[in-house]
Amino acid sequence: MAYFERLDEATFRPTEHVGGGWDPDEQHVAPALGLLAHAVEVDQRGRRDHELQLARLSYDILGALPIAPVRITVEVLRPGRTIELVHATLSHAGRPAVVLRAWLLRSYDTADQAGGALPTIPGPDDTPPWDPASIWPGGFVRSVEARRYQERPGRAVSWVRPTMPLVHDEQVSATARVLGVIDIANGMTPRTPTTDVAFPNVDLTAHLLATPCGEWTGLDTTVAFGPTGLGLTHTTIHDTSGLIGVLTQALTVRPG
Repeated sequence: MAYFERLDEATFRPTEHVGGGWDPDEQHVAPALGLLAHAVEVDQRGRRDHELQLARLSYDILGALPIAPVRITVEVLRPGRTIELVHATLSHAGRPAVVLRAWLLRSYDTADQAGGALPTIPGPDDTPPWDPASIWPGGFVRSVEARRYQERPGRAVSWVRPTMPLVHDEQVSATARVLGVIDIANGMTPRTPTTDVAFPNVDLTAHLLATPCGEWTGLDTTVAFGPTGLGLTHTTIHDTSGLIGVLTQALTVRPG
């Protein structure tokens, strides 16, 4: 099984494993975000003689998605040999549901300059197992293996890995695979019980600085709520070799 099955060049059918946390009969947006990244990479492989790497991905989530076929279109807004800006849209029944703007940049050998001051986190072997299905419903959270150390509600280090491929019988990059799971960050350490308040994210922006390696994705997450219904989830993204990026999610906080 996989999260999606390709029906034709631009259409994909989701499986039961994309069921969402807020409503199991709707899609969890995480796999859809990975699917959009995969579509951008497939598009550029079909029209370029060398690949660029995904550097920033800014997603806007325009509405809920039923567990039904979706269609993806990709448009190059700013073409170039070393830098491109691409726009991709995921739609259901002709209605846009998620839009993506992605910067793609040329690869250079900067191994001698690599490094930074952001802290590392304990690895998956040093983080205790945790079942996100203990607080969340839906097929997606049941499909993810997770480990978590929670310092307090709204502050935690976790490691996640999907137990199935993003697209059935199709090669997917490590980057698209990671982008297909990181939206889970917003639910890994709720500030308050999910029965008391809803806090879905309306966007996700990821900045990457390395191609992921290995099966596990580490999430160092802090969740904050403001006094007027706004919220923010901030996460640094890791693999077992170190920091690979940062993501933010804007939240609409709605008391029950």
